Amino acid sequence: MSETLMNGSYDVIVIGVGAMGSATCSALARRGHRVLGLERFDVPHALGSSGGQTRLIRLAYYEHPDYVPLLRRAYAAWDELAERSGVEVLHRTGALYLGPPDGRLIAGTLRSVAEHGVPCERVDRDEAARRFPQFRIPDAFGALFEPEAGFVLCERAISAFADEAMRAGARIQARERVVEWSAGSEGVRVRTDRGSYEGGELVITAGAWAPALMTDLGVELRVTRQVIGWVWPDDPASFELGAFPCWAVQDDAPGFEGIYYGFPLLPAAGFAGERGIKLGHHFLGRTAEPETLDRDPGPADEADFRPALERYLPGAAGSATLAAKVCMYTATPDEHFVVDRHPLHQRLTVGCGFTGHGFKFASVIGEALADLAIERSSDLPIGFLGLSRFAD
Repeated sequence: MSETLMNGSYDVIVIGVGAMGSATCSALARRGHRVLGLERFDVPHALGSSGGQTRLIRLAYYEHPDYVPLLRRAYAAWDELAERSGVEVLHRTGALYLGPPDGRLIAGTLRSVAEHGVPCERVDRDEAARRFPQFRIPDAFGALFEPEAGFVLCERAISAFADEAMRAGARIQARERVVEWSAGSEGVRVRTDRGSYEGGELVITAGAWAPALMTDLGVELRVTRQVIGWVWPDDPASFELGAFPCWAVQDDAPGFEGIYYGFPLLPAAGFAGERGIKLGHHFLGRTAEPETLDRDPGPADEADFRPALERYLPGAAGSATLAAKVCMYTATPDEHFVVDRHPLHQRLTVGCGFTGHGFKFASVIGEALADLAIERSSDLPIGFLGLSRFAD
């Protein structure tokens, strides 16, 4: 690394080049700003929250209707990324939602549908069983089908954002750990295990490492250990992409708390890597530290997601596990994101606490963080994600 680059000044320095960081670097560089992205691991990597191939994307958002306008922009921005890069990262498969009619998945989804006019089909239980015979649907469950839902290819997306950022002049440096930073009235400084850098603004999008980097944020960020798995179904043709949708199930039965979710079996052509159908259990796992995280999933971890197969997908229940992986959530107290200027540091913008449901927003969060870093505000509807909500 040359002395000029080591001590050069940037308009914006981004710490953490995962989902949100890579999108931020791209948005800033495409606007003509001098950008430095610093990542302690590879770009992309599987050690945080953005590893693997697939993440769900939904427009009828059960978590809160305020996310829907952001999601509309996110969908458009994913399509724009594909047009610019030639890399298709958003795949619309439709998604089936199952659960008690008054539960948070079904009722919450319908709330977003009602407030924002999101296309979403109510399906009675008998019709759902006919159209989606792979599922065993409990008698008391309601069913919804959202045609615009699907999945985003996460590592492919990060690579595409990083690539276009560098082609637009950004410098992204991987395998470089941040040791300390400062962000005052005159500018920002970042020291790593390889060198020191100066800039006009700082953006921190460090995922599970954000709590250690921002001890004065004023919001508790809880890091949890999460496990996902892959199995090969008895009749693979009925679970393939095109025959089987993305899905989510919320159940109040004892031992099935949280929301189970999954994806179709992806063809080897065009989707190298993971094999089988992927499923996960969306809930807050046990508290963990990223530096000491147990990354080796064992039989007890499989027992977290495998019972859902027998209960909901009997055609895959007898299959052996092909793979299991450990990742992390970083959760705020209300499980909503933080996208804001830091209240104590004049030149610092923060994106953190994405709580296991943030990746689908990366394309729009990158734009919002770029706005906040340069303009100190954004026209995007991010007000409900501000730090002021924790002030009381």
